[in-house]
Amino acid sequence: MPDVHFAGFKRIVADPDFCDGQPRIEHTRITVVAILSYLAGGMSVEKIVEAYPKLSTTDVYESIAFAAAHFKDRYLPLKLTPAAA
Repeated sequence: MPDVHFAGFKRIVADPDFCDGQPRIEHTRITVVAILSYLAGGMSVEKIVEAYPKLSTTDVYESIAFAAAHFKDRYLPLKLTPAAA
């Protein structure tokens, strides 16, 4: 099956035959989730690109934008109750 491209994202693709169908950077097995995990763990964009030469800084920023775009549709507001006095 060919890669599925996501509208508005040039390098983010998915294919059920690669990385369990998770969104990833085209022509790599580097998933959006992996990139976000590295960022959350404190790696800089430059260090990620250094560690994975197939990635560009644009790929990392596109991964962030992709995650932000998809999170906004899945947000469930918290229902907070007042603390017991």
